[in-house]
Amino acid sequence: MGIWAERGRRGSFHYSLLAIRCSLIGVVVASSSVNAVAQDRPAAFVDAAAVVPGLIVDARYAGSHNFVGRPIDGYQVPGCLLTRPAAEALAHVARDLAARGLVLKAFDCYRPARAVANFVHWAHDLNDTAGKREFYPDVDKRLLFRDGYISNRSGHSRGSTVDLTLVHADGSELDMGTPFDFFSPRSWPASPSVSAEAKENRALFAAAMRARGFRPYPKEWWHFTLAHEPFPDTYFDFPVK
Repeated sequence: MGIWAERGRRGSFHYSLLAIRCSLIGVVVASSSVNAVAQDRPAAFVDAAAVVPGLIVDARYAGSHNFVGRPIDGYQVPGCLLTRPAAEALAHVARDLAARGLVLKAFDCYRPARAVANFVHWAHDLNDTAGKREFYPDVDKRLLFRDGYISNRSGHSRGSTVDLTLVHADGSELDMGTPFDFFSPRSWPASPSVSAEAKENRALFAAAMRARGFRPYPKEWWHFTLAHEPFPDTYFDFPVK
């Protein structure tokens, strides 16, 4: 995203000052309509696996088991980075669920802006359908933007959004009605088209996350954002490494 600047000499002068400042600090803190980018991992971000007890990390976008079918730009290692407040809140969720013999499994955490751009590029290539059978069998790829499955920006890039599921102590996932990243109304948390067991598991999961300050997303049962995220208007682009 660009940075708004006034036309004329005065606007160019202010724009130059801003550009110099950005190069010095490495992070742009901007309005909600503008991306903020950090080339190096900010101190506010932590390795969630080192903070959240028992967290299993299945970083789908660092490998090929995802709807694109190949590793995504910006994921140099299969890690889970989050802002410290989000990781600490998630640690409370993990401790709460441990009493039920359940463990958190993360599919995606912080997502670099370049990864989102990779998704957008993929979505425009209508001939690239390697993951269709598993992830979007009933969706016309031409409608991915219209139906909200792909967007030009993602809350994940702000560092306090996480995609997760619940697993038993033996590592087996609870039945949530659909797999992670399944493009379908069946993935909506309130979908009536999944089994009673899946509905119960989704409700349990959402309640545990809400209790520790996360808000759910109405179109993905796996997607949660810390309600009081520390960077609500900042989109980062440092790699996961």
